[in-house]
Amino acid sequence: MAEEQGLDLVEISPNADPPVCKIIDYKKFLYQQKKKQKELKSKAIKVIIKEIRFGPNTDEHDFNFKLNHAKKFLEDGAKVKAFVFFRGRSILFKEQGEILLLKFATELEDFGKVEQMPRLEGKRMIMFISPKKKKK
Repeated sequence: MAEEQGLDLVEISPNADPPVCKIIDYKKFLYQQKKKQKELKSKAIKVIIKEIRFGPNTDEHDFNFKLNHAKKFLEDGAKVKAFVFFRGRSILFKEQGEILLLKFATELEDFGKVEQMPRLEGKRMIMFISPKKKKK
């Protein structure tokens, strides 16, 4: 039947009982599948992660400067990855780094929620903050 119509016999669902086949133009079928995939991909939410780096002895002015940047990022809908980078012997000030990140999180409570509490990974103490959902 497919040859008479000049089309292709395509197996749609091979696991069904009996297997499902359609008589269609295979090139057109592939094109439409690609088009559907592209449409789904464009509708997917793209997560943007912005990084903010601190030292364990970050000063108040620098802290406020970076805090303002983080507020702007969260308002734009991006996630914020805040981390304290310990160099050399500054790893001794782990508590100081954790206090800094927790202070950062409390300052940003109105703009986002903490996704992951501060955790030490090698020479970095990392914390993730995701933006709050906007009310319509």
